[in-house]
Amino acid sequence: MTIMPAAFLGHGSPVNTLDDNRYTRSWRAFGEAVPAPRAVLVVSAHWYTAVTAVTAMAKPRTIHDLFGFGERLQTFQYPAPGSPEVAREIRDVVKPRFVGLDNDAWGLDHGTWSVLAHVYPEANVPVIQLSINGTKDFAYHLEIGARLAPLRERGILIIGSGNVVHNLGRVDPELRDVGFDWAARFDEAAREIMTTRPAEILSLQQHPDFALAVPTPDHFLPLIYLAGLAQAGGSTPRILIDGYALGSLSMTSYTLDCECPDAGDDDDDAPSGDPLPDPDVPPDQTNL
Repeated sequence: MTIMPAAFLGHGSPVNTLDDNRYTRSWRAFGEAVPAPRAVLVVSAHWYTAVTAVTAMAKPRTIHDLFGFGERLQTFQYPAPGSPEVAREIRDVVKPRFVGLDNDAWGLDHGTWSVLAHVYPEANVPVIQLSINGTKDFAYHLEIGARLAPLRERGILIIGSGNVVHNLGRVDPELRDVGFDWAARFDEAAREIMTTRPAEILSLQQHPDFALAVPTPDHFLPLIYLAGLAQAGGSTPRILIDGYALGSLSMTSYTLDCECPDAGDDDDDAPSGDPLPDPDVPPDQTNL
């Protein structure tokens, strides 16, 4: 039986959608290393709401939920099909937990298309999003991640898209590819747990730098879904690529059950696009 890999991708700035750098090349290498999936399920930091739901439309729209990144990104389209059939499978596999079917409200947000533009640039694989229910605690999300595990046996690739460290209030535009000391400490603690004992990921809530690294849970929670998948499968993730952006963002990405070749992991190869192109838009208003 073939078990589909899974991943958590640190998406960083939406500018990565159009950029060619060591992060985007690693995402592309991951897509090339994965067996052809039946569909992709993405848990994106940017669908953070008050209910657990999946996109269930046949043609999800491209959502431009970002500000200050210019016309090219505001008009970018990722026209991947959806799959009502797979959406119903996702609903059923997590029972007795409730998952609603969203037939028309959401679509594919930039947490999804900024990375899939590199993982599957042809947009020819069906894509479904799972919302992050912000009313639930971390343990709930770890459980849902584990409940999704049988989907990997059905050809569904599961990707979490967020950032292990994500604090827009502490962004420093001068630190293009550098992390603050507290960001590095937390990111390294997360790495140690994810690569050795992912079932213990909830203990990171007691880390002394947690409040700075995770001032809001939206970007951290997709990592918990990968930890749940790892727990259910009895395996441990490995680092796909790591690094930092703007002082307070971690770009660390993980893969699960995937041998992925190095793809331009050069410390001198910083992203070329300005991660905050419009100086008139405060970082915490960009929805980065």
